[in-house]
Amino acid sequence: MDTVQLKLKHRPFCFSVKGHVKMLRLALTAASMTFFIIAQAPEPYIVITGFEVTVIFFFIILYILRLDRLMKWLFWPLLDIINSLVTTVFMLIVAVLALIPETTTLTVVGGVCALVAVVCCLADGALIYRKLLFNPSGPYQKKPVHEKK
Repeated sequence: MDTVQLKLKHRPFCFSVKGHVKMLRLALTAASMTFFIIAQAPEPYIVITGFEVTVIFFFIILYILRLDRLMKWLFWPLLDIINSLVTTVFMLIVAVLALIPETTTLTVVGGVCALVAVVCCLADGALIYRKLLFNPSGPYQKKPVHEKK
């Protein structure tokens, strides 16, 4: 009896390493924001983490619905790398400011979650950068040398 194997063209975003890192980043940033809200931390901590949760959520929705493939006029991997770098800087500042002074325990826990989210941001940026190097897409696509015109 012949067995038919369905071969998927691509792995769904939710089951990829990049998807897991981005969802972990979302969970850690949301946890950090929640701890800052409960601890009544200074408002900039809550605003910055809330903004980052929103941006990460929209990137996850973008990749799940494959909208990056539909809107080819925008180079999404570059935007994602820039977002990861900017998020790293802002979350590192928030984490350090939350951990330095003698504050409540929940503020410290929120700072630790933000610090772990910084590591996830760096990992996310590295994964996207690796994808750009090995599998370029968009206007700067590399062509094999032996390919004839």
